[in-house]
Amino acid sequence: MTLELLDVVILQRDLPAHGLAAGDLGTVVERYDDGSAEVEFVCASGRTQALVELAVSDLREVGDEDLLAVRQVERVA
Repeated sequence: MTLELLDVVILQRDLPAHGLAAGDLGTVVERYDDGSAEVEFVCASGRTQALVELAVSDLREVGDEDLLAVRQVERVA
């Protein structure tokens, strides 16, 4: 998988320190030479929940079979 800026991606694993769970949607906001990317995860209101550098293996592309859902999260400091 090649990450491009502004790609919408799906998190493959839980990141409890950031209040994130596998299946959360994020947006690639920066790409790095080693293939990793900075991904922003936002709440439905637009508030940033987390901005995390992740490896490509932590992410997958959005597919036609993916259904969006909403869950409540705790704010993370």
